[in-house]
Amino acid sequence: MRPAKIISCITIGTSLVMSVGLIAYASTHLNLPTSIRLESTKLGRVYATSTGKTVYEFKKDVPHSHKSACYGKCATLWPPVVAPAKFKPMKPWGIATRKGGKKQLTYQGYPLYTWIKDTKPGDVSGQGVKGVWRVVKSGKKQISWTTKP
Repeated sequence: MRPAKIISCITIGTSLVMSVGLIAYASTHLNLPTSIRLESTKLGRVYATSTGKTVYEFKKDVPHSHKSACYGKCATLWPPVVAPAKFKPMKPWGIATRKGGKKQLTYQGYPLYTWIKDTKPGDVSGQGVKGVWRVVKSGKKQISWTTKP
């Protein structure tokens, strides 16, 4: 095979690999609700509210049940992330309906929360609390419930 053909094949192959990667990235990140962004932390890039507060999942919630298990004192310490007005669910993002009818944002079926002790963007002090709270990372592979920051 001539060098020009080899270079053409390599260029086409590289373009295909980059396109597949871009599609995978876009399918998760272009669907971001307006109230969510990615934030750099010591645990890597995690989802956060538009004000930079890290968002968490609660192990006691049943994924895809569209219900929260965190009320009362729990919800005071772990405020639910409210779904934006007129938000249309688009995987992996969705909505859980709380008691009283308020809409809570979900990621891969888990309702989302912030942690009252996180005070600035990038804080992840809620990670691993009581072995039932974890930060929300982009993609299917999540951090362990018990990992400490």
